[in-house]
Amino acid sequence: MEPIRPRTIRARLRRILIVSVALVLALLTIIVTREVTSFRETGDTADTVRLALAVQDLVHEVQRERGLTNGLLGGDATARTALGNQRLATDSALRELETTLDRQAPGADLVRTALTQFSGVTATRGDVDSGRADRSASFTFYTTAIGALVQTRPGLDHAQDSRLWRGLQSLYALGDVKEFTGQERGFLNGVFAAGGFGPGEYLKFLDIRAAKQAAVTDFERDATPAQRSQLYSAMRTDAGARAADAEATAVAADRGPLTTAVDAGDWWRDMSSIIDGERDVQRGIGGEITSRASELRREAALRLALYVLAAALAIAVQVALVVSSVRAIVRPLAELADEADQVAGHRLPQLIAAWQDSESADPDPPEPVRVDESAGTEIASVAGALDRVQTTAYELASAQARLRRNTTESMANLARRNQNLVRRQLGLISDFEREELDPSALSNLFELDHLATRMRRNAESLLVLVGESSPRRWSKPIPLTDVIRAGLSEVDDYRRVVLRRVDEIAVAGAHVSEVAHMLAELIENGLSFSPPDLEVEIYGRRLGSRYMIAVVDHGVGMPADQLATANARLRGQADFLVAPTRFLGHYVVGRLAQRLDVEVELTVSPTSGVVARLLLPPELLGDPAAERPTPPEDAKHAAGAQLPTVVDAMPEPSRGRHSSARPPAADDHRADFATPAATDAVFDTTERLPGGPATGSFAIPAASPGAGAEVSGGVPEVQRTRNGLVKRSRKTREHTSTPPGDVPPVERTAGPPAADRSPDQVRSMLAGFRSGHRRGQDELPRAEETIG
Repeated sequence: MEPIRPRTIRARLRRILIVSVALVLALLTIIVTREVTSFRETGDTADTVRLALAVQDLVHEVQRERGLTNGLLGGDATARTALGNQRLATDSALRELETTLDRQAPGADLVRTALTQFSGVTATRGDVDSGRADRSASFTFYTTAIGALVQTRPGLDHAQDSRLWRGLQSLYALGDVKEFTGQERGFLNGVFAAGGFGPGEYLKFLDIRAAKQAAVTDFERDATPAQRSQLYSAMRTDAGARAADAEATAVAADRGPLTTAVDAGDWWRDMSSIIDGERDVQRGIGGEITSRASELRREAALRLALYVLAAALAIAVQVALVVSSVRAIVRPLAELADEADQVAGHRLPQLIAAWQDSESADPDPPEPVRVDESAGTEIASVAGALDRVQTTAYELASAQARLRRNTTESMANLARRNQNLVRRQLGLISDFEREELDPSALSNLFELDHLATRMRRNAESLLVLVGESSPRRWSKPIPLTDVIRAGLSEVDDYRRVVLRRVDEIAVAGAHVSEVAHMLAELIENGLSFSPPDLEVEIYGRRLGSRYMIAVVDHGVGMPADQLATANARLRGQADFLVAPTRFLGHYVVGRLAQRLDVEVELTVSPTSGVVARLLLPPELLGDPAAERPTPPEDAKHAAGAQLPTVVDAMPEPSRGRHSSARPPAADDHRADFATPAATDAVFDTTERLPGGPATGSFAIPAASPGAGAEVSGGVPEVQRTRNGLVKRSRKTREHTSTPPGDVPPVERTAGPPAADRSPDQVRSMLAGFRSGHRRGQDELPRAEETIG
């Protein structure tokens, strides 16, 4: 499976943007994560400092309670009242510490564990109050509990700032100094109250004093000069000097009893003053640590905000660059694509149409391809190349349009010349026919007349294909049967065509030649591709305000795909210049159908073959009751053989099927009009024609034997000679000729063939035919022709 790749410039730039933003975000995420961690650590440090100060507050209060308890147990009764108040202060500090622990600062768990050492404080207090407590045991209890709290040292493992870490170290070192000072105060308070050291107490005193001196050394190492100066100031007061003297007295009593009595109360007050001073220094250090933690928190927040802002700014800049790049590339390209669409879809087609429509002046060249001035050099180069392509296409299209226009004009000129020559040829042939008395020569002239008529149809087909109209026009409506006969006069083998049932109607004179031309094309195709012993049948029926003509043959039929292609050509949806010439018949019918708004369709016959349907619109139909004019000249120039008439039934012809139909006159027309026909069956007209309503159906009468048939529409079946000529009655010259449509019916009876005539009889018959033909030409109105 191939990876999905972006196909547009916008998508590719979007991919670049996504990748670059992802990389920037990854880098910024690392930096921001580090800053967020630092910000959190500074926040944790601030919370830890608050926790450490709360622990020191509790330690300070417990130290006071320890000293007062030790003095009371040593015999100082005045300490009882102060001890009660101190116990309340201790409990208050313990509650404050528990509240601070609820914030879950780092090291809170260690502090909670250390607070478990105070679980026995209530029992110890009870023993002290009842006098059962031992001075050394109570001192050890308080010292152990205080030591557990002092050793927690929260925040040291989270401090990343050196100043903050050294501040915490100084805070805890000063806490140790203060603790050992408190131990010394409490321990010696009992010794001074008792007047000397008990067994082992002197060594313990020395340990406490040594630990205090070591803690002072640690503090001096980590503290700032200002902090050291503050501690020295707290220890070198008057109270500090008196405490130092008392301490020296205790040091000198290495044998147990004091050499000089020391008042326990004074000692307590002096040492408490020193411890309070140390407590002040400790609070100052705690304040500095808190300020430093807050400063670090602000700095971390500022850095975090700056990094986030920088990340957002970097992303915004990248997005802006990509968007501007997209606009600088995609928008001009889109405009260029629109220009290309305009060139391909509008400008060049309009120019070609202008070339075809203009007769003399050449159309102006197309406008140059324009792009925005802000477009890049590459896009401007593409626009220039497209403009050159447009110019080349314009020149090529202009040359092609000139060639096509010249070719069309040449074809139209040639067709009109050919048409004029054929018209003159037909006139000469008519003159020869009027003057010829030899039956054999007259028959040849009739055949030549028929061939010339077909040549005229070919010339008119060429005019139709190049978009010209036929010059032949009639001023009055022509009956449809005469129009059909005019079409039959232009086809070969017209003797096989049978007009079955044709509802009488007239065709507007201005459109007679076009309708006859369409019928001739369809009829000849049916004749070409049906067996030579089978007939091609024509039906006509009124359908409301329109009229449908059906041409039915008994050919081999057409496949569905070829039928659809043929119908497309018959609807005028294809150009004959881009198709093989063997389809010219389709294009002629299609051009005429478009011009006359006639619906033409080929459908499969219910039995075999193909039915060609023509649906004439009301605009092509004339008044059926109009005066019958002279039939079109096409019908007059038919061959001398009998033209078909409208019949209801005819004698059954030989229906023997051959292995193959008679070869058509032109093999190239096989796909033009392969219109098979139906035999004796129902011709179904219920199918909806393209653009027309569904129609009814009428039956194709079965052929029945007989000598003749009744002529429909009032046209009689006339008697003919052995040579196919119509028998006519002699009339006086003064009598007005009756139009062909008003001839009374003549019963046609079967009989033996006419006997051979003598030359004199033939001469007399031809002379009468010539005289009647001239009389008919002089008496009936002539068709109006316009020769182009």
